Amino acid sequence: MSQNSRQFHLNAFLMGVGHHEAAWRHPRTEAHRVLDVAHFQELGRIAERGKLDSVFFADGLAVGPRVKHNALAVFEPVTLLSAIAVATEKVGLIATASTSYSDPYNLARKFTSLDHISGGRAGWNIVTSAGADEAANFGVDGIPAHRGRYERAEEFVDVTLALWDSWEDGAVVLDEESGVFADPDRVHTIDHAGERFRVKGPLNAPRSAQGRPLLVQAGSSESGKEFAATHAEAVFTAQRTLAEGQQFYRDLKTRVVAHGRSADDVKVLPGIVPFIADTKEEAEELERSFTDLISPEYSLRQLSLMLGVDLTEHSLDAPLPPLPPVDQIEGNKSRYQLVKDLAEEGRTVRELIGLLGGGRGHRTFAGTPEQIADELQTWFEQGAADGFNIMPPYLPGGLDDFVDRVVPILQERGLFRTEYTADRLRGHYGLGDPGNRFTEELARDVSA
Repeated sequence: MSQNSRQFHLNAFLMGVGHHEAAWRHPRTEAHRVLDVAHFQELGRIAERGKLDSVFFADGLAVGPRVKHNALAVFEPVTLLSAIAVATEKVGLIATASTSYSDPYNLARKFTSLDHISGGRAGWNIVTSAGADEAANFGVDGIPAHRGRYERAEEFVDVTLALWDSWEDGAVVLDEESGVFADPDRVHTIDHAGERFRVKGPLNAPRSAQGRPLLVQAGSSESGKEFAATHAEAVFTAQRTLAEGQQFYRDLKTRVVAHGRSADDVKVLPGIVPFIADTKEEAEELERSFTDLISPEYSLRQLSLMLGVDLTEHSLDAPLPPLPPVDQIEGNKSRYQLVKDLAEEGRTVRELIGLLGGGRGHRTFAGTPEQIADELQTWFEQGAADGFNIMPPYLPGGLDDFVDRVVPILQERGLFRTEYTADRLRGHYGLGDPGNRFTEELARDVSA
């Protein structure tokens, strides 16, 4: 058993019937279940059976190139997680929502509603949408500038946090005899007037059981890391080697401390796509069975979208054409750099799409349950992770295998909980009450 007092945090990143782009074609899945809410409720229950911290759904605001060759994630994630909330009791529920094409007031209300419905288990994955197809759906020509997206996100989060604070704890009185529903002295306008938003407040939803949702972020560019160091409480990231993971971990934790926070306030969770079988050879064969089903037409379109370079007529057996430096890219900078680095190692396009098919740049690992556990433990104990973003290549079987075969090994090693010790998502991640600015201001005024 490990003598390390730290324990993993484990999030299940769920996508359709699996993360692998060919999952819907594989005999281990049932493609029609991508439209079945009962499928996703089942996944929530599996994650809860494994005592995982949370489940997470990404989101996009455009169809993109995948409609012909891929089973889409078709549900808006907060709506879907509301359905999962009533089928589970403990597991956290994290949804992606964009600051680029949302309004702070509606987003704050939506996530507070999920937090109330779930009893305090909601989390918000903050993204700045970087796709041209997404921009076109909101009347924007081209991809908004990277810097401008993050400047908008900064103000957006400031407004959202103020709205979540606009009801203090105890503001809801519900005194039937006197007829008082809420104490108006504990419900506040925020009177925000900024460069991009003007919001009076208060929010028309009371403060939730955990104070406010957990804040999650996934960008690894310079702007993304600074944003995470300022705001995030968990970070989903993509590194393919231990050395890369260690470098990112050190960098982010240093930034967190520089912003006056404790390094433990932010949990770093690299993504991993695990192919699990009884032997290493069987696990590698399982991975190949998925790779063999990749549609080159689809993959070339995905790669073109990721890089901003049209590769649809490019030879599969040639290397990528020369790519511009990352500072000339307005899209997803961190994922662009990851693919650029892979390409510069001499791989052909065919080899690249095989590598990217499982998790779009996240690390894939094929092995036995013990080998998977060993790999996770190495990253955890050697300063590359506080836990992991588990991305099953096929669902529900891939999540079942991780929960039933890998999690018990981590528990035996003392690296993961055997029972939940908290009822709310912030508690799962070892975080306390986030405080309330209006309560704190009153306390300062009283003590002055």
